[in-house]
Amino acid sequence: MIDHFGINCADIEAAKAFYDKVLGTLGFTRQMDFGVAVGYGPEGHADFWISAMPDIGPNREIHVAFTATDAEHVRAFHAAATEIDAETLHAPRLWPEYHDRYYGAFVRDPDGNNVEAVCHSGDGS
Repeated sequence: MIDHFGINCADIEAAKAFYDKVLGTLGFTRQMDFGVAVGYGPEGHADFWISAMPDIGPNREIHVAFTATDAEHVRAFHAAATEIDAETLHAPRLWPEYHDRYYGAFVRDPDGNNVEAVCHSGDGS
C-alpha cells in the first residue's frame, strides 16, 4: 500500500553504506542518488528514501519492514547488517504471535531506526 517513504539521517554516508549492504540482500539497489537524498527499490522504482537535512536532524525511531522473498533472504539481511556492526534487536526467527509463517529479523540502522526484513512463508525448514 505504501508507494514510497523516506527517513532523515544524521550521517548520510553511514546510512548509504548500511542500506546498500542490507537492502542488496533483498534485491533492492540505489535507483536515484542526489548526494543528500538516495532512493532505493527494485529496478526502475525508488520506494524508500534516505536523506540528510542538516537543519532537521534524525527523526525519532521508526519501524520499517522490508519484504524478503524467503527465509534465506531474511537471514542474509541479518548477516549483512551484523557484518557491519548493526545492533541486532531480534535475530531471524518465526513470530507465531503475528501468524504461523511470519519469519523476520530486526536490526538498528545507523540512526537508531528499527529495520526489519520479513517473509510470510515460514523459516524454510
